[in-house]
Amino acid sequence: MVPLPSTADFYQFSDMLTAAERDKLRQLEDFLAEHVSPHLAEWWENAVSPVHLRPMLAKLHLDDDPALLDDTGQPRAVYRGFRNFVFARCDLSVGMLYDGQVGMFRTVATQGGSAQQRARLDGPIRSFDLTGCFALTEPDHGSDIARGLATSAVREGDTWRITGRKRWIGNAAHSETIVVIARDEADGQAKAFLVPRTAPGMRLTTIENKLSIRLVENSDIELDGVEVPESDRLQNINSFADIAAILAELRPAVTWFAAGMQAGAYEAALRYTKAREQFGRPIAGFQLIQEKLARMLGNATATLGMAAQLSTLRASGRGTEEHSALAKMWTSDRLRETVALAREVCGGEGIIVDNDVARFFGDAEAVYTYEGTREINALIVGRAVTGHSAFVK
Repeated sequence: MVPLPSTADFYQFSDMLTAAERDKLRQLEDFLAEHVSPHLAEWWENAVSPVHLRPMLAKLHLDDDPALLDDTGQPRAVYRGFRNFVFARCDLSVGMLYDGQVGMFRTVATQGGSAQQRARLDGPIRSFDLTGCFALTEPDHGSDIARGLATSAVREGDTWRITGRKRWIGNAAHSETIVVIARDEADGQAKAFLVPRTAPGMRLTTIENKLSIRLVENSDIELDGVEVPESDRLQNINSFADIAAILAELRPAVTWFAAGMQAGAYEAALRYTKAREQFGRPIAGFQLIQEKLARMLGNATATLGMAAQLSTLRASGRGTEEHSALAKMWTSDRLRETVALAREVCGGEGIIVDNDVARFFGDAEAVYTYEGTREINALIVGRAVTGHSAFVK
């Protein structure tokens, strides 16, 4: 892998990083080059989740190295963004394996938990001694999950009984604990529960034959009267608004992933065009190839810039739902275009996983859909700029 700054960081946004942050990201790049990149084609072909990387990643201390922590005891938002950029520039699935734990699971568990729950959970989550994931989406409810949440929770004394189904839950098969969102039948509000994967009444089925994120094992989950003690209900989540506020902190991640994937696809395509010869010279010297490379670089640069500013806005308290929605909508569009161009300049070789661009091409379809569809995000932005809601009530 090319060391920071990436050749796709044409405007040098990585200058925003401190020396300590850059050093840590170089350690991550070295790790990915040694332990991940040589095996990606095999893992992709066999749809294998490289969960064996978890303890190795924990030893890198990507998020708990004292040299990275600010006055709040957390790494800066722009560093966390570039961390996701570096992961996705290598492989999105490996990035999701890490960020699903330290980003999503940890954020939901610690921000949604009481002080006592945070003290109990934070350390083990950071060290990967406690692994987990987040279960919100359902078979019949994705975009309308806030109103359509069908998984139910009934309280009986100090015990909750949860019944329902979840779908597309990443890393569930390899997580000890699953944060399940269910609707409290008493007040109709969403609540969050820490549910052991092996709890009686819990059944997981792996979703097979995926085109995208093949290294992530997504699961269908059925819960049939699963019992959870009140002590394992996240105490600070008492409505869907509470969940939405937490998820808003996580939204910039998808934009950083889109930036990293475009960087990876562009760099793979650039390497190929410099090495591939036709008509007696490298195809990188052909006008039409250079035009496509320039478009890819422009898309990747603009996406990285939007990701960096989005994180800056969120960190300063000025970021809004509309900022995240516009970033998700626009950058996933650019991602689709960039990976298609990368596949195009590689010709027939572009559909072979060994050449990297095919993985980025396939994974872009997952990014295009998750964290809100293009249409939903467009309506969020449209409502903000016009003052009129076009959502069906």
